[in-house]
Amino acid sequence: MESRFQEMKEVPIPADEGIKFVHHAEAVWQQRDPYGPPGFKGVFISYYATLCAAFAAIGGMVFGYDQGVVSVILVMPQFLARFTRVSETAPGAGFYKGLMTAMIELGAFLGAFNQGWIADKYSRKHSIVIAVVIFTIGSVVQTAAMDYAMLTVGRLVGGIGIGMLSMVAPLYISEISPPEVRGSLLVLEEFCIVFGIVVAFWITYGTRYMSGEWAWRLPFLLQMVPSTVLGIGILFFPFSPRWLASKGRDSEALQSLGTLRQLPVTDHRVQQEWFDIRAEVAFHRQSSAKRHPTLQSKSNLNSIKLELVSWMDCFRKGCWRRTHVGVGLMFFQQFVGINALIYYSPTLFETMGLNYSMQLIMSGVLNVTQLVGVSTSIWTIDGFGRRPLLLWGSFFMTISHLIIAVFVGRYSQNWPAHRGPGWASAALLLFYMLSFGATWGPVPWAMPSEIFPSSLRAKGVALSTCSNWFNNFIIGLITPPLVQNTGFGAYAFFAVFCLLSFVWTYFFVPETRGRTLEQMDHVFKDISSEEEEARRRAIEADIIASHHRNVDSATEDQ
Repeated sequence: MESRFQEMKEVPIPADEGIKFVHHAEAVWQQRDPYGPPGFKGVFISYYATLCAAFAAIGGMVFGYDQGVVSVILVMPQFLARFTRVSETAPGAGFYKGLMTAMIELGAFLGAFNQGWIADKYSRKHSIVIAVVIFTIGSVVQTAAMDYAMLTVGRLVGGIGIGMLSMVAPLYISEISPPEVRGSLLVLEEFCIVFGIVVAFWITYGTRYMSGEWAWRLPFLLQMVPSTVLGIGILFFPFSPRWLASKGRDSEALQSLGTLRQLPVTDHRVQQEWFDIRAEVAFHRQSSAKRHPTLQSKSNLNSIKLELVSWMDCFRKGCWRRTHVGVGLMFFQQFVGINALIYYSPTLFETMGLNYSMQLIMSGVLNVTQLVGVSTSIWTIDGFGRRPLLLWGSFFMTISHLIIAVFVGRYSQNWPAHRGPGWASAALLLFYMLSFGATWGPVPWAMPSEIFPSSLRAKGVALSTCSNWFNNFIIGLITPPLVQNTGFGAYAFFAVFCLLSFVWTYFFVPETRGRTLEQMDHVFKDISSEEEEARRRAIEADIIASHHRNVDSATEDQ
């Protein structure tokens, strides 16, 4: 084995080809010619990939818009006149309001989970179209809802579409992005989510002054505009080259890469990335065949079995660390308290002594502050890295929650007599939102889509996104009694989880800044034996040899 390993290590690669496979976890620009500078500057160099990513991120805007709409619609008199079951005076109103809100999370969980196999089977691009169709059906039902049951069903169906979009949009972005700017482009997903929340909040804040049911029907109707633009427009953009390679369509993958990089397919950087993708696909395909040798023959039954066991592979050696990181990031993103503040910010501001109008305005300002924070991460995520952002974000959010908990605990019994601490608490909430938006907002949406191997990437991202929606649901259940029964205890509760997120990140989350998707095996140290390393190098050598044979054959034909 040692001699075979040495043999593979010394595979000659002609200098004129410029091909250099990476067998470590260092940033890609340290040993290769990059497509452009890392971070925000590189976004303008990779302008076509940026355009594709920005368009796919409209899926995040759809998700955010729906989230923002409900927070204001639920308190509209025009809405409550139609759906009396959720008005404050109706018996069981809390349950029915919670059920209606929870339907979006249940639907999103189902959508995100199923999008794993849909994105693998029908492509990332076409699965976005499927998600848009389902979301549009749900939106039509919500807009036309005449009773509570119809509205709830519409929320469930719309939620399925939202869950599918929230999973596949970052997946598509990660697979089309150059490594130097992948983080900056993935931030566009979170930016659009928060932008959607802000737009929805201020639209519904304005339509609440309309008389009649269009005050709430119009916001539901308008959410179909960005989703329709996304569903039609995405058809004109390239397929993911990594999905094409996973289907054995290597020539199409090369053409797609050339289009995305706006470079000729003969450019040595494009060739290098193409070789990397093919080697990683072949390596993990061989690994799957070695793990499941009895399921490799082509039959419908074997295909179903292989699909099921591949979900379990996410929890086995070679992937479990990545699943832990992906699911853990989404868990802490919810348990640091963000959606509790978005959903219940008017109530939280009420505990600080603000009147109803000021509560709504401050909730809107809160969302704008988060948008400002997210905007900074377009520069910082590839400039400083994922780990530093997470660690500093956890620190600042912990401090914010702790100080607010002290103020609420001491002064909440008589806010009018303590206006100073009340406004100080409001300022700290804004600082919290700024900190979250700059750190724990974008990074958990970015990292899961870049850490999994090609064969399990869709399923890994699906599991991570399901974690987001499940924990979102749990937060929605526990926050009302926390705020109502403990007051300052809600902030202390979230402060503890902010601190835990710091400790967890420090010990378990690796840095992925500047690494290619194909380097993640080395980042997570999943190639742990010489046998695996030799097998990977043999695949790389075979790909290069095959390439030379094809070039020589083409030259002879001429």
